[in-house]
Amino acid sequence: MPQFIEKPSVIQAVGNKPKRIEEYVGRVNSGHMKTSVARMNSPEGWLEPGQTPEFEEMTLVISGMLRVEYEGGVMDVRSGQAIVTQPGEWVRYSSPESGGAEYIAICLPAFSPETVHRDSD
Repeated sequence: MPQFIEKPSVIQAVGNKPKRIEEYVGRVNSGHMKTSVARMNSPEGWLEPGQTPEFEEMTLVISGMLRVEYEGGVMDVRSGQAIVTQPGEWVRYSSPESGGAEYIAICLPAFSPETVHRDSD
């Protein structure tokens, strides 16, 4: 039988400003360990620490612009565009433009605080 997911779990975010994370599928909301699907809303000026995750992350920007820094450069991902980052690749996400960003993040395997490996400040 299909698993109906009535609503997401709101997850505590990391960064210099409050960001809303709504996990629909993943370790917290549905018990899935292989995949996580979350909707993110980050405000203008939000910046999180860099990270070197053990998971692949596919991000689809719904509105606004998400900046993705990586070793060797920066990519600005806008509404209707997507980016895929590989396990072991250093990245840092931010939403510097007016209005912030709304996006969907899919992680394989599912996101976990133990496997994200954030930079220490």
